[in-house]
Amino acid sequence: MYKKAELALLPALDFELANGSKLSADNRWVKMAQIIPWSEFESEYAANFPTEKGAPAKSFRMALGALIIKEKLGISDREVVEQIRENPYLQYFIGQSSYSNELPFDPSLLVHFRQRISPNLINQVNERMVEKMREITPIQPEKKKDSDAKNESTNRGKLIVDATCAPADITYPTDLGLLNRARVHTEKILDILYKQIKEKIHKKPRTYRNLARKDYLAVAKQRRPTRNKRRQAIKKQLQYIKRNASHIEQLIDAGATLEALNKKQYKTLLVLTEVYRQQQWLFDNNKQSIEDRIVSLSQPHIRPIVRGKAGKSVEFGAKLSASCFEGYVFLDRMSWDNFNESGDLKAQVEAYHRFTGYYPESVHADRIYRTRENRAWCHEKGIRISGPPLGRPPANVSKEKKRQALEDDRIRNAIEGKFGEGKRRFGLNRIMAKLDNTSQTTIAITFLVMNLSTWWRRVFYVFLCRADQTMPVFGLNITCAYVSLKINQEKLIVNAA
Repeated sequence: MYKKAELALLPALDFELANGSKLSADNRWVKMAQIIPWSEFESEYAANFPTEKGAPAKSFRMALGALIIKEKLGISDREVVEQIRENPYLQYFIGQSSYSNELPFDPSLLVHFRQRISPNLINQVNERMVEKMREITPIQPEKKKDSDAKNESTNRGKLIVDATCAPADITYPTDLGLLNRARVHTEKILDILYKQIKEKIHKKPRTYRNLARKDYLAVAKQRRPTRNKRRQAIKKQLQYIKRNASHIEQLIDAGATLEALNKKQYKTLLVLTEVYRQQQWLFDNNKQSIEDRIVSLSQPHIRPIVRGKAGKSVEFGAKLSASCFEGYVFLDRMSWDNFNESGDLKAQVEAYHRFTGYYPESVHADRIYRTRENRAWCHEKGIRISGPPLGRPPANVSKEKKRQALEDDRIRNAIEGKFGEGKRRFGLNRIMAKLDNTSQTTIAITFLVMNLSTWWRRVFYVFLCRADQTMPVFGLNITCAYVSLKINQEKLIVNAA
């Protein structure tokens, strides 16, 4: 059962503290709570509770706010609950009306929050939130040259697109290690099934588990085993799994049932069956790749993503296609399977048009986006796509084109910086969630929190620039803020002397 919140947004000054004091209206959590559209998407969250029976569920603001706090602070689920109990500003952020020293909810509820709040819903909240941010802190438009003013078009702004991978928290997969773990699971399942009918079958099927582990360690401990040694070790593990699988079928024919397995063990049995099939095919055909290859028994949805990056040619996780403009980043596509991101360019430009009401002046992307089809489509829309034209490069390049190429590369660095921020500052470099839907929710939350952080930095810079009355509400150039700060520092040094 879900009850909608009666108060859309409680003012910070009305939040009740134990000592009678008031919350500061300039606190970052108070400001961020005011910018997030909690009430606009509460009905979509309430659709997860169709029945009116049972205990009341936690509000949408509490669920989404807890996930934002976790990603913003980079802490565990248990630490999130403790931080909320200790901090009245965090309690206000999740929608409480007064300070309480009790736990707001059990830490295990964060798993359910991630399951109930879909990535699509988070992306909608992110877009609506950015709309409010652009109204509060508008970007100062760039001054056009006289030549550009004569040929003025309806296109405005710059769109930056790129793709990356969000690695999952798994051990680096190898064929031998994956088969060894699959063999161990078959042995555990054999033990469970044998207990059901051990009175009928007095002799337990032999698994040779000690010998199988020795065969695995003999190769796994070597720093650089030869290819033949690895193939022989993989062949032995395949034989052990095949023998265990035949024993499982014999026990089922003898009267054992799979109902003795819990949900996780039954799922693992299905996964390791597919792993055995894939690895046997790879071994028989002497191949290195197969479609929908499983690299983790606990997270079978993860796929290898070939990136071609220095140091990490292959990553294991979800592939993301994102766009960025005016410093805000949006998650456009997310998939566990590898895909060609050049096919997303048209959809990303159209999303920009729906969001802003006009097409961008230029699209900044790397080489994979610059296909003939994308170039022709951008030309029809009056959009300049970055990069050199197709064909043989000219012998002589003018200084203006060189300057334009350098400017395009500088602009495209913005989205690379966003990916770096998400992977270094937030949890985009290692997704700790285990399920496919909760992992996608965690990734979407990261993009929302990055936009919150960008907006809060801009609000802080505006506060520094209040002394300059001639400055617009906000501009990408923050030189005046830096100058004002330096002047104040020099005054303090002079007064101290």
